[in-house]
Amino acid sequence: MSSDQKKIQLEARLHLKANKKAIQLLKKKDNKTVDDLIHDAHEKAFECVDCLQCGNCCKTTGPLFTQKDIERIAKHLRMKPGDFTQQYLRIDEDRDHVLKEVPCAFLGADNYCSIYDVRPKACREYPHTDRTKQKQILNLNLKNNEICPAVQEVFKEIRSAVIRVKK
Repeated sequence: MSSDQKKIQLEARLHLKANKKAIQLLKKKDNKTVDDLIHDAHEKAFECVDCLQCGNCCKTTGPLFTQKDIERIAKHLRMKPGDFTQQYLRIDEDRDHVLKEVPCAFLGADNYCSIYDVRPKACREYPHTDRTKQKQILNLNLKNNEICPAVQEVFKEIRSAVIRVKK
């Protein structure tokens, strides 16, 4: 594990209790309020976080691959879907296709993705803080806080907003 990854995990542990408290307060709010708050925080986070400087998601987690993802990526790589699956994927405990190993085989040393234009839906949506219905994925956001500095920025903003609202 790199020193950057350790730093991200340490930061997540340091604020875990406060983040859980913020989540509990958010669960009491209506969906639109939660979405607006997290989407605003997402926009601010990505003004200062450059994914290409990190790549931690690709280095530490494997996305779920849908059948459409497999077919699209295999076509791009000029492979048969079955060959792509056999070479790169395994079936996990939830019966989903995921990477055999991390870091992702398509991640370059410069943190660029060699299949970026055809990457899996899960990669396109990561870290999910710009999706709607954020109340449904607050615990996923908390988990992603251990991986992604942008999510840590989102939580920093959420904690600050929750404190402002409580006053």
